[in-house]
Amino acid sequence: MAQLPDRAEIVVIGAGVVGSAAVHHLAELGWRDIVQLDKGPLPDPGGSTGHASNFVFPVDHSKEITDLTVDSLRQYEELGVLSVCGGVEVARSAERMQELTRRMSSARAWGVEAHLVSPAEIQQLVPYCDASLLRGGFHTPTGAIVDALRAGELMREHAQRLGALRTVAGTEVLDLRVEGGRIRAVVTDRGEIETERVVIACGVWSPRVAALAGARIPLAAAVHQMVDVGPIPQLAQTAEWISFPLLRDMDCLMYERQRGPDLEIGSYAHRPLLHLPEEIPPVGDHPGQATPTSFPFTEEDFAPQWEQAKQMFPALLTDPQPPRRAAINGLLALTPDGGALVGETPEVGGLWAAAAVWIKEAPGVGRMLAELLTDGASEIDHHGADIARFTPAQRSAEHVRARATEGFPKTYGITHPREQWLSDRPLRTSPFHPRTEALGAQFFEAAGWERPQWYESNAGLLPEHGDRIPAREAEWDRRWWSPIIEAEHLAMRERAALIDLGAFAIFDIRGPGAREFLEQLAVARVDVPVGRVVYTPLLTPRGTFRSDLTIVRRGPEDFRVITGGAEGGRDLAWLRAHLPGDGSAQLTEVSSAVTSLGLWGPRAREVLARVTDHDLSDAAFGFGTAQDVQLGSVPASLLRISYVGELGWEIHLPAEHGLRVWDQLWTTGQDLGLLAAGIGVYGTTGRLEKGYRLMGAELTGEYDPVEADLALPKVKAHDFVGRDAYLAARRGDPAALLCTLAVDAGSERGIARCMTGGEPVLSREGASLVDAKGRRSAVTSAGPGPSLGRYLLMAYLPPQHAVAGTALQVEYLGHRHRVTVLTVGRTPAFDPQDARMKG
Repeated sequence: MAQLPDRAEIVVIGAGVVGSAAVHHLAELGWRDIVQLDKGPLPDPGGSTGHASNFVFPVDHSKEITDLTVDSLRQYEELGVLSVCGGVEVARSAERMQELTRRMSSARAWGVEAHLVSPAEIQQLVPYCDASLLRGGFHTPTGAIVDALRAGELMREHAQRLGALRTVAGTEVLDLRVEGGRIRAVVTDRGEIETERVVIACGVWSPRVAALAGARIPLAAAVHQMVDVGPIPQLAQTAEWISFPLLRDMDCLMYERQRGPDLEIGSYAHRPLLHLPEEIPPVGDHPGQATPTSFPFTEEDFAPQWEQAKQMFPALLTDPQPPRRAAINGLLALTPDGGALVGETPEVGGLWAAAAVWIKEAPGVGRMLAELLTDGASEIDHHGADIARFTPAQRSAEHVRARATEGFPKTYGITHPREQWLSDRPLRTSPFHPRTEALGAQFFEAAGWERPQWYESNAGLLPEHGDRIPAREAEWDRRWWSPIIEAEHLAMRERAALIDLGAFAIFDIRGPGAREFLEQLAVARVDVPVGRVVYTPLLTPRGTFRSDLTIVRRGPEDFRVITGGAEGGRDLAWLRAHLPGDGSAQLTEVSSAVTSLGLWGPRAREVLARVTDHDLSDAAFGFGTAQDVQLGSVPASLLRISYVGELGWEIHLPAEHGLRVWDQLWTTGQDLGLLAAGIGVYGTTGRLEKGYRLMGAELTGEYDPVEADLALPKVKAHDFVGRDAYLAARRGDPAALLCTLAVDAGSERGIARCMTGGEPVLSREGASLVDAKGRRSAVTSAGPGPSLGRYLLMAYLPPQHAVAGTALQVEYLGHRHRVTVLTVGRTPAFDPQDARMKG
């Protein structure tokens, strides 16, 4: 047994495939004092790596997950532990076949070889199945199985050969010592290791380990049932570990695959069976279980799936009670949104997580984590996996359990891109909630906040504007959408609208070092006159987008940062991680204390003037400025900016006065036509007409400000994170340019279609568009532009295609639609001179 050192540069807790991938890549990036701990034995420490069905399907609707999976396939192949057999996802229903055509579009968008196949072709690929049950399938030739335990061994051995790693098995972590908000040591049953960096890669046990430091890793362990039946003579005769492609029987939420002479059958169709981390026995204390994460099989949960498996493989499963090699309730980790948990924990500096990672993504996540630790940014954007995305309430055990219960059936389910989570709601409501609820608000959720997406009370606007709102005839296009959104949009453009912005995340930064602190992060100059509003990206060290937010200078040493609710957790963690250690700048989150309203439209000034004596004229209150005012007896801060391209203000005020101000504005504005409008207008229709970018959609860790046309005319003298890369991007020619496109007139079998985002953008001849950096063009945002009478898309295009008037195609649900480039860069398709909002 290796000796436990007194000190290490970094300690990785967990020797499954994720932890082993992390140490491998840390060593590759030059780390030379790594200690890896695990309580279990090696090579199989007893976690999910040892019992999970180790297959890889390469395509996901998420580009981030697909990129991680493709990267992992490459790494597994280089390690020599990959057996490529292909994979087929099959459809028994028309609804599932439509989903597979959507998956085909995702494959083309992300550059993965895939094919839609007929039942006859499935029968040839998987000779033992009954293809007469099927409507068709989705075939990925690069689907594969992997020896994950051997991969972990090889990755550890590589790090050891580099002289970088000491792996110590049979060692229990008893405590994580934290001082001054940062990790200082790992306490084990064999001694203490001083360190300033710890990675928790313990799978379903990760929350228990994080709790030792006072941090939360929000995951629950869910049962996934799996049986191996055999030996089966037909499979034994192949003399191969796997002789035909993996098969996912998607409508039955099952999969089947050959495992040598056996047939493995796995199911996600049973009731959610959750176990909190403290309910999972530790290694070495699991009587009656093969491993701590392999719970006893519950026969009654599997009975329906056994019958469906016999339907699918009637020639193989002829024995009513075939012998079983194994039957387990294996544990896997589920998070509140189904994504992975990667990055530094918000609660404790130097404490990192790599959890809720599937075997198919593990090596890619290991590389991502190592890059984040080493460079502060990763090649694959980790926006969707960032552990800081969850608020404290979303990290609670109750919320995790509720969302994991809801999310488990979605593992192989059909999930619409706009679909909302329904459990554990409402979690956070703005002060305006009683009024918006009374108006029939349909609420969508962001960071736990209930945000009105549209208002049923505005249905009366449809006769007024109905001739300008195309009907969505396809059921898929109507899901989680309402034509009322477009009616609200048109009414706002003509009159004025109140928009509940209570989900904003707001941080106050004060002190003698506040200006210097923000200058070191922001691309734009922060040293502006008091009362100026600064819109700015924050960059990664690679010069790509990390954040996108607004900064208001409220005083010489007083700044307010305003960002989107969905980005609040990530932005707060980034700001806190960069605070000066001398205490010269103090950060206070005031999101719950300060609430926000939007008031926009050509009559917004008239409405607001009725509740304040403040001079609201353009001369006295110019665009891009902020002023403190009195709205009757209520103190408020007004920001003259707009995300919808109309005259108006963001109104920020103490939360306790929110309802009063809503009522004041609502009552006084009725004769001027004031209405309530939802986030469907604010975040989709109004935004797209103006070509405004959205963090996580247009603004990602893959693109830079030059490509997004957000580079400023001049570069400030002050240094800031990502400045060198930003300067390099400005000196060169952009590999892609962000454009606004419109879907041309025409239809699919007489039905107009509405893209949702993520679809591949193709040339007029149907070829994929690939820029000089190897990135494929895909739709980043999509939605109607009611003022223009067009359906709008945004996408990065190679420069030769980023020309107004260029004809292209977009593939959506198996059909290709003609589109035209409307504008290139920041020039909006609607009101290109910005006269409406600056007048």
